[in-house]
Amino acid sequence: MTTPRDAQRRRLLQAAAAAALPLPALATQEPPRKVLRLLFASAETSFDPARISDLYSRTVTTHIFEAPYVYDHLARPIRVRPLTAAGMPEVSNDFRTWVVRIQPGIHFAADPAFGGRPRELVAQDYVYAFQRVVDPANISPIQPGVMELKIKGLAAARDAAVKGKKPFDYEAPIEGLRAVDRYTLRIELQEPRPRFIDTLCASDLLGAQAREVVEHYKETIGEHPVGTGPFRLKRWRRSSRIILERNPGYRELRYDALPAPDDAEGQAILAKLKGHRLPLIDEVDIAVIEEFQPQWLSFLNKQVDALATSAGPLPSQFANEAAPGGRLAPNLARQGVRMYTILGSDNAFTYFNMLDPMVGGNAPAQVALRRAISLAYDVYEEIRLIRRGRAVPAQSPIAPHTTGYDPHLKTEMSDYDPARARALLDLYGFVDRDGDGWRERPDGSPLELVMATEPEHIYRQYNELWKKSMTAVGIRIRFNTQQWPENLKAADAGKLMMWMLGESSASPDGQDALARFYGPLAGNNNLARFQLGEFDRLFERTQVLPDGPERAALFREAQRIAVAYMPYKIHVHRIYTDLAYPWVIGFRRPLFGGQWWHMVDVDPTLRSEHVS
Repeated sequence: MTTPRDAQRRRLLQAAAAAALPLPALATQEPPRKVLRLLFASAETSFDPARISDLYSRTVTTHIFEAPYVYDHLARPIRVRPLTAAGMPEVSNDFRTWVVRIQPGIHFAADPAFGGRPRELVAQDYVYAFQRVVDPANISPIQPGVMELKIKGLAAARDAAVKGKKPFDYEAPIEGLRAVDRYTLRIELQEPRPRFIDTLCASDLLGAQAREVVEHYKETIGEHPVGTGPFRLKRWRRSSRIILERNPGYRELRYDALPAPDDAEGQAILAKLKGHRLPLIDEVDIAVIEEFQPQWLSFLNKQVDALATSAGPLPSQFANEAAPGGRLAPNLARQGVRMYTILGSDNAFTYFNMLDPMVGGNAPAQVALRRAISLAYDVYEEIRLIRRGRAVPAQSPIAPHTTGYDPHLKTEMSDYDPARARALLDLYGFVDRDGDGWRERPDGSPLELVMATEPEHIYRQYNELWKKSMTAVGIRIRFNTQQWPENLKAADAGKLMMWMLGESSASPDGQDALARFYGPLAGNNNLARFQLGEFDRLFERTQVLPDGPERAALFREAQRIAVAYMPYKIHVHRIYTDLAYPWVIGFRRPLFGGQWWHMVDVDPTLRSEHVS
């Protein structure tokens, strides 16, 4: 059968022969671009790693910047492998000295800040990333956490700027944070940190940064992220749309992973994609869609390829429509949609501001109030009606898949017992003195809770459940509505009484969850601003111990304290149900780190067939 292309070529051959002219080349069609279309359920804040803490922004920066190491994409249980490092770190026997050798020949994405010249990654770029976090001018939300690593000389470097009221000195040497030579990073710690490797996997917050870029863009650096990673920022419309494109200068890195031999899904993904050059796609197009109904319609209309970002799984109120009885709906199955389900390494929780005179403090009556509030809240109705069964009750702050998590643990954290709540309130003097049906505080002043919330419909459902639960035990509650970024700012400033939000584990160590209770991190990771010397000493001990029975016992004691004082009501661990159309190839939700966009392929031809 003769095709139009064959006929065209025959005519060209005849014409060329007749005129004795060279044969012109046929125009070649560019292959269609591979674009992965995703959504965020809340707005990002910035793309400056030193100035962010929210999950949405970090999900972007982890694909632009690179740490020396990374969690293997397919390995379960988790394994660490080199990313920009030339091999695994050299670690002293006491876990105080860590030496990392960086691969030569890795370059930052091209940028005007480099004056048109390629800029190679060097060890000093990692030193600089740490320095920026502790520079007081950046007011980094992760600065206290980095200081807790106890890097020798880092606190002194920060103090010199703070106490001297002068700019941070980036030229001053830091004893425990040095680029020994162009490609060797040496980190010395005051105390043992057996799991410091997890810090060296934090591409989102501590990936290498080029000083020239920061100094070039100054206060607009959050709009100009430049890293060595697989993508670079192409376009950004705040709180609306984020587009990343393939970093054209990305080194030759091929798909490889280490799934377990009995991991059929992981082995199948590896067999299909192994050896393909990364990133597998050309572009990531993220729409910020805060209301769940438009999110779901965007997916049904194939404007979104997957409901599967680190910060936005399947909207819970559509779970029954998408997966009635836990099985993929027939209409979606007919379109080739794939469903992926996993118990997430995360917590949904409400925190109480421990400095707030209404709910804060460690006095027995205040502890009793928080415990009563926790007992009065019906977490099982939350799971059943709001989350559509896509969660399990949490027994402690320790998240699944992390050190210290016990799936068989049972504590008061998950109890729903209004009768016991009322008894606790009565016992500690929170009673209705004036007969209006509402309880007062022991001193007779009004008892009213103020919960921060967001305007989206899903939060109205939570508000109704909170109101119903509190009314049942005679406690007034009202709701203060703001957008999520505004609530985050207010939380950081200690201005909220209560707020419900979630967190995802950044590493496989349960210590990260316990950091929310650690006094020196008050106002940062520790949004509740909980302070208890007993807990702080326990936390510090777990930091220096290697994994083993002694550390496990300390974790159990930490969980007991968390439940007893209740600065956080840990609601649930969420079950993530991700959906992806068949043209998204190789998807697997990472347990930690949020890095996967460069590890999936997109078939644009198959997409066109389904969309048209």
